Amino acid sequence: MSSPMPIVAAVPPSVPRPTTPAAAAPSALPQGRRLARWTVEPTASGVPLVRASMRRAVQGWGVEPERAGILLLAATELLSNAVRHTGGGGAQVCVTVALRRGRLYLDVADGDPFLPRVGPDAGGAAAADVGMDAEGGRGLLIVNCLVGEADGRLTAFRVPSGKVVGVRIPAAPA
Repeated sequence: MSSPMPIVAAVPPSVPRPTTPAAAAPSALPQGRRLARWTVEPTASGVPLVRASMRRAVQGWGVEPERAGILLLAATELLSNAVRHTGGGGAQVCVTVALRRGRLYLDVADGDPFLPRVGPDAGGAAAADVGMDAEGGRGLLIVNCLVGEADGRLTAFRVPSGKVVGVRIPAAPA
């Protein structure tokens, strides 16, 4: 099992740098923009490692705690879904988080081309697909609701290698 290999750029010195030997050096970014990226094998063990590293990054950027919580919950759910739907086959999952112009951006790219239902109209349809006794299947619905309450958007689109599911929220409440 390989550990997450974060690429952390423009993170203040108070945020611990990745210690994995394969971690790339920080790249130069325009002032006021922050970016962190993790590439992991689609295994459940990578989810808490990425979440912990992402928490350090967004805390170092000074993101308001409530917004950081929404972002971390969304990242956990989206990465867990990517693990569930792309496990095996050697495909990796790429998680990117950025802070730019007062907005937080989260993208989870995986090798599965199936697009989940997202957006304001997906809630009822997604809920109808989940049985009353089902142990799972509500995470994306919850993320969609939280992101909507934060004046954000949940998106999904295909790319040549699979799909990207993303979250966009203001870094601070309006």
